[in-house]
Amino acid sequence: MAKTFFLDGKAIPFQDGQTILDAAMKAGEYVPHLCSSPLLDPHSSCRVCTVLVNGRPFSSCSQPAVAGQQVQSNAPEVRQLRRTIVQMLFTEGNHFCPSCEKSGNCKLQATAYYLGLHDNRFNQMFPKRGMDSSHPDVHLDRDRCILCEICVRASRALDHKGVFGAVGRGIKHELSVNSPSGTLVDSAIAPADKAVELCPTGALQPKNRGFQVPIGERLYDREPIDVVGLRQYQECVHGK
Repeated sequence: MAKTFFLDGKAIPFQDGQTILDAAMKAGEYVPHLCSSPLLDPHSSCRVCTVLVNGRPFSSCSQPAVAGQQVQSNAPEVRQLRRTIVQMLFTEGNHFCPSCEKSGNCKLQATAYYLGLHDNRFNQMFPKRGMDSSHPDVHLDRDRCILCEICVRASRALDHKGVFGAVGRGIKHELSVNSPSGTLVDSAIAPADKAVELCPTGALQPKNRGFQVPIGERLYDREPIDVVGLRQYQECVHGK
């Protein structure tokens, strides 16, 4: 007999070793997240997937499912926490959605819409982290990076290249490139790499493909992120 926990009152079956996020998504219950992928080990860097477990906050992407535990994903305080986190991610970067090639395909943008965000109550920081356009096929814009480190993990675990790393702490924390010059041009990056594909924002993008799909016809223009996210999760799990 399958073990279960309760997500907003609904019984969710799980197997030993599954996280709350994994079990919920497999059961068709969407939990917002940005730094998580079923292809990668949990990281708990963005905290957008925070839930209350028996009244206490935990990142559902790394918290193991336990039989009988009471999990709240839609409690008012959880929704407000997620909104605040996403607002801070927008504040800490330069995310100009109307002019961004990733608009309509961006998980950060789609998550903001899902959470009902249309403005920001925090002062914009306008950082200058720099761009790297040295590579002929891949562009890196650190100002749009949310430091989820999906590219770092994907490059190591899936592409087996180790192109990216993270350096610094606090406001000086930023993405680094592991190459002799510290730039993409002499790295092993390729536009088909999972590190590029899984980037949730416009930080990493392949070149020479701009606006091939018009805005308004893109992934999250057609369907909200909860619908897309559940479908992609199922496809990803079955395709492992």
